[in-house]
Amino acid sequence: MQSAEVIDAPAPAAARHAADKPLLRFITCGSVDDGKSTLIGRLLYDADLAPDDLIAALEADSRKHGTQGDELDFALLVDGLAAEREQGITIDVAYRYFATDKRKFIVADTPGHEQYTRNMAVGASTADLAILLVDARKGILPQTRRHSVINSMFGVRHVVVAVNKMDLVGYSEEVFRKIEADFREFAKHLRFASIYVLPLVAKDGDNLVHDGAANMPWHDGPPLLTYLEGVAVEDVMRIAPFRMPVQWVNRPNLDFRGFSGFISGGNIRPGDIVRILPLGRDTRVSRVVTYDGDLESAVSGQSVTITLAEEIDCSRGDLLSSPVSPAKVGDRLEARLLWLVREPLAAGKSYLLKIGTRTTPANVSEVDSRIEIESGLAAPIASGETLGFNEIGEAKLSLETVVACDPYIENRETGGFILIDRITNETVAVGMVKTVTASERRAEAPLTDLSYASMEGVEIERESYRPSRQRSLAKAFSWLLPASLSAFVIVNAFVHDAALSAEITGVEMIAIFALYYFHERFWTRYSYGLERKKEPPAPGVDPGI
Repeated sequence: MQSAEVIDAPAPAAARHAADKPLLRFITCGSVDDGKSTLIGRLLYDADLAPDDLIAALEADSRKHGTQGDELDFALLVDGLAAEREQGITIDVAYRYFATDKRKFIVADTPGHEQYTRNMAVGASTADLAILLVDARKGILPQTRRHSVINSMFGVRHVVVAVNKMDLVGYSEEVFRKIEADFREFAKHLRFASIYVLPLVAKDGDNLVHDGAANMPWHDGPPLLTYLEGVAVEDVMRIAPFRMPVQWVNRPNLDFRGFSGFISGGNIRPGDIVRILPLGRDTRVSRVVTYDGDLESAVSGQSVTITLAEEIDCSRGDLLSSPVSPAKVGDRLEARLLWLVREPLAAGKSYLLKIGTRTTPANVSEVDSRIEIESGLAAPIASGETLGFNEIGEAKLSLETVVACDPYIENRETGGFILIDRITNETVAVGMVKTVTASERRAEAPLTDLSYASMEGVEIERESYRPSRQRSLAKAFSWLLPASLSAFVIVNAFVHDAALSAEITGVEMIAIFALYYFHERFWTRYSYGLERKKEPPAPGVDPGI
C-alpha cells in the first residue's frame, strides 16, 4: 500500500506539510456506466486513502446495494445519494479530498448521463486535469465527445483517457490502440496541452495504483496515480494581472471600510495601485486584511479584504484590477455558450447574466454557429436557429449595463458567466467570454480619463499649462510676421510704390498686433466653450485655444 496521510483532522505539523504540497484538481467524466465512480473508489481503496469507517460502510453497502455480487462495489465509496445507490448511477458531483506523499488532490466525480451534463460542467469549471473514461467495448461515444469539448471549453488543458473494462475485451492491445487513435484524431482541434492514454480495469485495480503488467504487458506507461502525482500543471494565475471581484463591502464600524473578495488573478500588496472597474478610477491599496491579521501580500486563490487610501464609490459587482493590464469594459460580448435546459434558447429574450459578482439583464442577440459533437468544430447554423439542450455554440450578447471582464482564455474566473431565466430562476446556460466591446452609447472612457491623474490623495507632479503673457506675445508675432509680409506684397502690386506700401503695412502691423494680443488675453480669462474634465490638461495642451 502507498503511504498516505489522513487529512480530515491532521496534526499541526502534518497540516503544514500538506500545505507545502502542490494541489491538483481533476475531474472524472465520460459516458454513463463507463466506470467513473468505480475508478475513484478503487483508487482510494488500493492507495489506503479511505478511512476505516468508510471501508466498513462500503462492505455493508455492497451487500445491500452492490452490483458486484460478493465483491466490494467501489462505486459506493463515491456515490452518496440514495437515488445513486438505488439506480447504480451518478447524479450529482461528488468531491473527494486526499493526499499522497507527493501531492494533494481534489477530485470531482461527475455524472455521465446526458440530462446531468450541467453537473459535469460544474466539475470541469475548476479542474486542471480531466480523466475521461471510455468503455473498451463501446469506444468513443457521443457523450464522450461532448465531455471532451466541454473540458476544452472550460479551459482544462490536460487529459487522461482511461480505457476501462479491458478485461471484457480480452486485454486486447489492438482494441486499445484503435480507441487511442480515434480520440487523438478527434481531439486535434481541442487545444489540450497533454493527452495520456492508458488501459485499465477499474474494478480489479489494474493500472490504478499498481501496474497491470500481468494482464497488459504491452503497456509500459505509469499507473494512473503515479501519473497524477507527477503531471506538471502550471499555475499561471499567480503571474496573471491582478483581479478581484468585489463580493462584499466590509463595514463593521465607522472607522473601517474594506472590500472583500476572492483574488482570481495576480497578487496584491499595500501600496500597489489598483483600478476600480467599470468606474475607471485609480487608487492605492492601504491594507490587505484577513481574519488572522494584515498581510504583506496576497496571491491568486486567497480571499481577503482590501482597504483603499481614499473614499471612492465601490460596491459589490465592481472589479479591482491592475491598472497596467486592466480588464475589458463593455456591454457587448462574443461568447461560447453551453445550453443546459430543454427549452431552446430564445434570441432576444431577456435573461440575467451573472459574471463574477455582478448581475445584469442581457439577451442573446445572435447565434453564429454550433459545435458539431462528432468533429468538435464549429459549423454555421441556418438563420433563425438557436441552441437546443446540451448544444454548444458561438453567440453575441447585449447587456443592459457595462461589465468588467476578461476573455475566458486569459482568466477563467473573470471570463466565465451564467445565464439565468428571469421567471424560473433556473440556470439555462454557461458561457465563456471571447471578446468584449462597448456600444456607441457606452463607449469606453479615453485612456486619459483612466490615468493615474484621476487619483485623489496620490501625489502627482504636473506643471500647469495656462497661457502666460509671454506665450501670447510669441503667438501674436508668429502670426503677424507672415501676415504683414503678405499684405506688403499685395499693396505694392496695386500702388507700385514700395515706400507707400511699407507705411500702410506698418500701420496695419501695429493695429493687428494690438488686436490679436488683447483678444488672446481676453479669452484666457474665460472657460466658455471648453469641455470640463476632472483632470488637468495633458502636457502640451493649451486650454486657451
